[in-house]
Amino acid sequence: MAKERINKINEEMHRVLAEIIRELKDARIPLMTSVVAVSVTNDLSYAKVFVSVMGDEETQKRALQGLKSAAGYVRREVGRRIDIRHTPEILFELDRSIEHGAYINKIISEL
Repeated sequence: MAKERINKINEEMHRVLAEIIRELKDARIPLMTSVVAVSVTNDLSYAKVFVSVMGDEETQKRALQGLKSAAGYVRREVGRRIDIRHTPEILFELDRSIEHGAYINKIISEL
């Protein structure tokens, strides 16, 4: 039962975080920034948000800095939009799985 609740919160936070990140007006965060996954701890104290940023490494670093600096605002917005008692602290991490998949596809197509 608790696992179902955590999964539901993960899905809802994924949806809401994607909306909030699109609304951010930080120049460091490019439009091609997307939420790949959200993982909330069982006690709801932390939410690890995996984001994908299209661009070179410098663009990805700047985007991650922008997201980390906006974490307080993002957390407030999540708390406002989702009905949960305690809004988890949001930790942003760069997810390179999409970039890695594109690299694998490039290698396969070259063969």
